[in-house]
Amino acid sequence: MSGHSKFANIKHKKEKNDAAKGKIFTIIGREIAVAVKEGGPDPANNFKLAQVIAKAKANNMPNDTIERGIKKAAGDMGNVNYEYVTYEGYGPNGIAIIVDALTDNKNRTAANVRSAFTKGQGNVGTPGCVSFMFNKKGQIIIDKEEYEADADELMMQVLDAGAEDFSEEEDSYEVLTDPDSFEEVRKALEDAGIPMVSAEVTMIPQNYVELTDENAIKNLQRTLDLLDDDDDVQAVYHNWDE
Repeated sequence: MSGHSKFANIKHKKEKNDAAKGKIFTIIGREIAVAVKEGGPDPANNFKLAQVIAKAKANNMPNDTIERGIKKAAGDMGNVNYEYVTYEGYGPNGIAIIVDALTDNKNRTAANVRSAFTKGQGNVGTPGCVSFMFNKKGQIIIDKEEYEADADELMMQVLDAGAEDFSEEEDSYEVLTDPDSFEEVRKALEDAGIPMVSAEVTMIPQNYVELTDENAIKNLQRTLDLLDDDDDVQAVYHNWDE
């Protein structure tokens, strides 16, 4: 749920997350376990783990909680049986939706995702049916209230670090990177002491769709809420212009 000036939405999500940190930490803990199993416990040599740690920090997960999760995963690698799965489909009025999940039971997750789409008058489609409408990018959001230095100086910093694009919104700065350059850029900002509201590799819509019909908005919101409440769901991307 990212894109042009979506900072208000990010703040809203973070407020929701703050009220349900246990769930968020559990979800990130699963990602840590899978990343450690796939690439080992050292983030310097495990790009995926480094990305998950960045996500954990963006969600205010304490460093000792992160470290405990890595150690637990390293000692329990043979028992990690989660796998990633992605669903694509359509909400009301053809809104494109991508759902990333991490699950130990694909049948359960598929049924829950399908139910969420159906209850919102949408439907799950075939793999690839909407992902071509999105670009995979590293995205970093910086709150203007937390960063008081010059915008041009920040732009030069991020571009020198390897970012593709920098934009200034009313209340935030957005940095976009190639997915392969994301960790390098994020690390450069972290080392420079620049606070980040959000730092993740995400799917950004090429175009956004407005909804004016209140019933369609209600149905889409129902689908998004049901997906958000599902513990197996890691991320949801859509092209609704909220």
